[in-house]
Amino acid sequence: MASLIEKITRAGLRLVAAQSPEKAGELAFRLFTRTRSAKPQSEKERLAIARARARMDEAETVRLLIPGAMVATHVFRPQPEAANGSQVLIVHGYRSRSDHMIALADSLVAAGHIVVCLDLPGHGASSGKVLHLGKAVEAIDAAWRQHGRFDAFVGHSFGGPSVMAAAAGAILHVPQRKPERIVTIAAPSNMGDVFKWAGKLLGLAPAAQSAFERQVLRFAGRPLSEFSAPRLMHGLAVPMLVIHAPDDKEVAFSNAEALSGLGKHVRLMRADGFGHRRIVSAPPVAGAVTAFLEPSHNGAEIVDLRVPCKRQSNKMAANEDRRSRRPA
Repeated sequence: MASLIEKITRAGLRLVAAQSPEKAGELAFRLFTRTRSAKPQSEKERLAIARARARMDEAETVRLLIPGAMVATHVFRPQPEAANGSQVLIVHGYRSRSDHMIALADSLVAAGHIVVCLDLPGHGASSGKVLHLGKAVEAIDAAWRQHGRFDAFVGHSFGGPSVMAAAAGAILHVPQRKPERIVTIAAPSNMGDVFKWAGKLLGLAPAAQSAFERQVLRFAGRPLSEFSAPRLMHGLAVPMLVIHAPDDKEVAFSNAEALSGLGKHVRLMRADGFGHRRIVSAPPVAGAVTAFLEPSHNGAEIVDLRVPCKRQSNKMAANEDRRSRRPA
């Protein structure tokens, strides 16, 4: 059931659209991309951040400027004797932050990688009021310029299309930043689906929806249709590990299947029972990512991995059909 704020927002957009669908689309985009407070939104989140605080305090935090925001990077280094010379960038999802990626970062650090966790604009320790794919790629580019080349990108949820867009050079005013390997976790495969979900949430009529989608051309230099995995990653045969839970209620498992269909260089791992957010701290998932990113590892060896879990989901079909889930 829609909240009072949602009802008021939809009514306001309908009034604007009656005068100008184009203006309604522009307003919808501003609302959709405006970040919320970075403060914890629940007691559970507050406790999770508190548990990560000591480890976050040990990181070297470097703040970088991009247009309209200051983004924070948190650098975790292995012991000198364990370092393998590889550097990994981890990018969180929407309404998340680097604090939630600590388990994964620690697993990679233990294996000898330098790990840089990026707080996207308006999230974690970063400032900014706007986040869309263009801003995420600008932040990734800033991290690359500051910390040097990354051997691998790891992106969770919205972080997944963000690292793919950076690797593909999809944002025309930002240089291509191509790593040797990519890992996506619970990531959407088509930003067009995200915009359709958002348009439905905002109650946009077809003309306003089209205007809403055209906003992508303004910040990316490409139309929204270019931001599906097959178009985005065409000709970019970077070894990829795609991890997703069939019981994910926010991003359907069919997104992982679409990514796995990109070619033989992509391997799919089913993380049964770990949902959309628990998945980033699941030890079997961290172990699989670490194995995939081993410098001596042949990415093609990872095939059809499955994570054993006591909470096996039997609701995959029902979850796939949900239309009200948050797609990123």
